[in-house]
Amino acid sequence: MISEREYREYLTVIVEYLRRTYPQGTRVQLVSMDDIQAPPVNMLGTVRFVDDMGTIHINWDNGSSLGAVWGEDEIRKVGK
Repeated sequence: MISEREYREYLTVIVEYLRRTYPQGTRVQLVSMDDIQAPPVNMLGTVRFVDDMGTIHINWDNGSSLGAVWGEDEIRKVGK
């Protein structure tokens, strides 16, 4: 079992990685999301920001703004 301090350090590393990988304005495509309100698979969207828990907040092209949860949902970068 890891300590709370170790967990916070681990989460900090993950969040920094996600913020570098998915900066504001990055275009993404939904691969999978286990949520009744999820946009359709393959829906495109634009990253708004990554919060301190690692959720990637996205404005989906269909008007939804449901965030992708790191470790549960799957998205991929599209374009450049």
